[in-house]
Amino acid sequence: MFKDQYLNIDNLISTPNVLKLFRVVEAHGGVLRFVGGAVRDAIAGIKGFDLDLATDLSPDELVEACEENGLRTIPIGIKFGTVGVLIDNQVLEVTSLRKDVKTDGRHAEVVFTSDWNEDASRRDLTINAVYADEKGNVFDYYNGVDDLEKGIVRFIGSANQRIKEDYLRILRFFRFYSIFGKAPIDRKALEACKENRDGLKQLSMERIRDELFKLFLTPKVVETLQIMYDNEILSYVFPDTHYLEELDFLVNTIDVKDLPNAPLRRLFILYNPNTALAENLAARLRMSNKQREDFVSWAKHHPFFEELLEEKSLRRLTYLHGNDFCRDKLILLSALNRRVLPDLKQRLAHIAQISIPEFSVKGRDVIAAGIKDNRKIGEVLNELEQIWIDSDFSLSHGELLARLPELIMQKSA
Repeated sequence: MFKDQYLNIDNLISTPNVLKLFRVVEAHGGVLRFVGGAVRDAIAGIKGFDLDLATDLSPDELVEACEENGLRTIPIGIKFGTVGVLIDNQVLEVTSLRKDVKTDGRHAEVVFTSDWNEDASRRDLTINAVYADEKGNVFDYYNGVDDLEKGIVRFIGSANQRIKEDYLRILRFFRFYSIFGKAPIDRKALEACKENRDGLKQLSMERIRDELFKLFLTPKVVETLQIMYDNEILSYVFPDTHYLEELDFLVNTIDVKDLPNAPLRRLFILYNPNTALAENLAARLRMSNKQREDFVSWAKHHPFFEELLEEKSLRRLTYLHGNDFCRDKLILLSALNRRVLPDLKQRLAHIAQISIPEFSVKGRDVIAAGIKDNRKIGEVLNELEQIWIDSDFSLSHGELLARLPELIMQKSA
């Protein structure tokens, strides 16, 4: 389906210099079009997408055309036909038209083609198989624009076949349904996802984790997760949950997805895990060291809600666990208790600004006061630090040193 000047090209590009690449490809006898998510999101009025382009030139021909016109290229995926073209310090990914010759659910062997319809046929969903040229003309081979307008998310051709080409498409289907779905979920697609769910075991956990974290940030994540749990789509990855209502409160009432750690917080709310389960989930999803540290710390430390609302205790928690911990814990406890804080954003901004001075007493100060035993040095330092914390960090270095003789006498008794 061809739609003449259907798309306002200004909604698609951030700089007109991108259009130079169209002229370069055309001069070399080829055709260049925007494709996939960039076109889909521009039509839907969503901002912040990455530009992907497709061409009927081969990768070698594209590189040659760019070099002849002084454009730098980067071979970011040359084996699969993707070349990076640098324009205004932005890397545009341009992929040559392809068709699959062999797939195994994880990898695909491809050959290059000049057939746009054939390239579209290997994409997963109708809404992702829409192309646009630099004039805003839209080329829609599988009725994706109409599906997008009606909120229908469905696979191209046989849902079973599309999924077997890459089992990650199961999770992608639900993610896009959560973003764009308006109609009831496509039954054929859902049945195909159920039938092929064991194929997720063939994927790396990193791919699964990244896709799920994207899903966690979508508008209808709670409704979509409910469908996935009901159909045991996630049984290979996650246990059942009893906290979907709390997640709904976090997503729709608190709504802090723009703050760091948003996917982790939504995962945490789903399970409200103890330390053991938090460790298990972190290992299962192969979280980064920083993600694991944050996730497990939320489960390990249990301040009362009111401690995060009272200034003195909040400073204490900030000193012990850090500003980010206090920010995340306040959000998590608000959701788990389904408690609305009308000034939450102001409180979070305040937490970010809290600065506690460094504990100034060192081991050498204790040694100078007469303690030589390493174990006792540590004990005295810990007790003196606790005194400093209890003073709301008000005791000066000199006042802390003045407490040393009494502490040392206690240790010597």
